[in-house]
Amino acid sequence: MKIIEVENNKYEIIKDYKNGFDEEEFINHYTDFFENYDYIVGDIAYGKLRLKGFYSDGNKKAKNINNFKFASNYLENDCAVDCKYYILKKINLY
Repeated sequence: MKIIEVENNKYEIIKDYKNGFDEEEFINHYTDFFENYDYIVGDIAYGKLRLKGFYSDGNKKAKNINNFKFASNYLENDCAVDCKYYILKKINLY
């Protein structure tokens, strides 16, 4: 899959449902708030991009609301039905 670099962080696109990923739009919405997350989910509904960070299951910061193993629940329950979305996985460089 494609690798994206933003603010010295690298992410791999692991899912791009309905071709929802737009690199320029992602970079414009990205802030350093997302640097600590292992995954970023971007969902698009009504022409608006929304980003949400998730931690890997083994990460001590992971809670039910931000644990990646529950990302499918987030997409199903908190996003518009059948919306475009993508999932980025942070690539650790250390």
